[in-house]
Amino acid sequence: MPMHNNARRKLLQSMAMTGVGIAGVGLTASGLAAAESTTAGKGSNAMNTPLKGNVNHSVSRWTYGDLSIEELCQTVKELGFSAIDLVGPEDWPVLKQYGIDSSMCNGAEISLEDGFIHSELHDELEARYLKHIDLVANAGYTNLICFSGNARGMSPKDGLENAVKGLQRILPYAKKRNVVIFMELFNSKVDHPDYMADNSAWGIELCKRLGSKHFSLLYDIYHMQINEGDIIRTIRENHQYFGHYHTAGVPGRHEIDASQELNYEAIAKAIVQTGFKGYLAQEFIPTPKSKASRIASLHQAIQICDV
Repeated sequence: MPMHNNARRKLLQSMAMTGVGIAGVGLTASGLAAAESTTAGKGSNAMNTPLKGNVNHSVSRWTYGDLSIEELCQTVKELGFSAIDLVGPEDWPVLKQYGIDSSMCNGAEISLEDGFIHSELHDELEARYLKHIDLVANAGYTNLICFSGNARGMSPKDGLENAVKGLQRILPYAKKRNVVIFMELFNSKVDHPDYMADNSAWGIELCKRLGSKHFSLLYDIYHMQINEGDIIRTIRENHQYFGHYHTAGVPGRHEIDASQELNYEAIAKAIVQTGFKGYLAQEFIPTPKSKASRIASLHQAIQICDV
C-alpha cells in the first residue's frame, strides 16, 4: 500500500496532517448499515454507545487525516473513548481542550527508515529524543514512539547491538521523566521493505537486553499477521513485552470486520486476559468515501474490540 506508507511517513517526519482519501471495499454491507443506523436521525449522542471499560481504546491520527484534529477529537468523544495515537506537540493543546489523551506521541524520530540500528545517527537521535522526552513529560503524557530503521545490508545481530547502544543513551532520562519509549514492529513483506524490527523475536530480545520498564514494543497486529502470524499465542506468551497495540484488517489494512482474515474480537479478548492496561489503537484505513461512513467504520471497529 504505497499510498498509506507515504502518508504515514510524511506525517511522522513532518507531523503534517494529510488525508488518505482511499476508496474501495468498505465495511460489510450489514456492518456498515448497522453502524450508520445508530446515527440516522438521532443526533451525535447516538454513537456514544456505553463501552465496557475493559479496553482502553484509541485511534491513529494519520488514518483519519481528512478530519481536522478538532473534528477527530469531537468524533472520539462521541464514540465514547478518549485517546488519539501518533499526535505531535502542535496538536496537543486541542487534545487537552477535549480531555483527550495523546496515547502515543511522535515527532522525535528522523524517519521510519533511519532509526536506532544506525550508529551514525545516534548523536542526532539522542538530541531529538531527549528534547522530545521533555515535551512529552511536560505535557503530562507517557508514550513516545521510535523505530529501528531499515537494515541496508546490516545483520539482525549487528542491528540489535547498535539499537541497544543507541537506546541506552536516552533511557535513563526517559526513566527520570517517567516516559516510555516504544519501538514499533512493522512487516517488511508488504509495507516496509528492509525494516529491521519486522518480527516479535527480534523486538523481544531487544527488550531483554535493555531490561528497562521505560522501553517496550508497539505490537502492530496487522504487521505481525503479515510477517509471522500466530497472533494470539504470541500475545499470550510474550505480553509483558507488548505495551501498546495497533489494529488493521489483513489483507489491505482496511476495516477489521468479517471481510478480512483476523478475528479481532478473539484477539482483543486474549489481550484483556493478559491483564493489559495500555492502549489498543485502531490503525486501519477507512474505505468509505463519505465522512459519516468513515466514522461508522471507526464505531464498528471500537465495538468489535470492546470485549
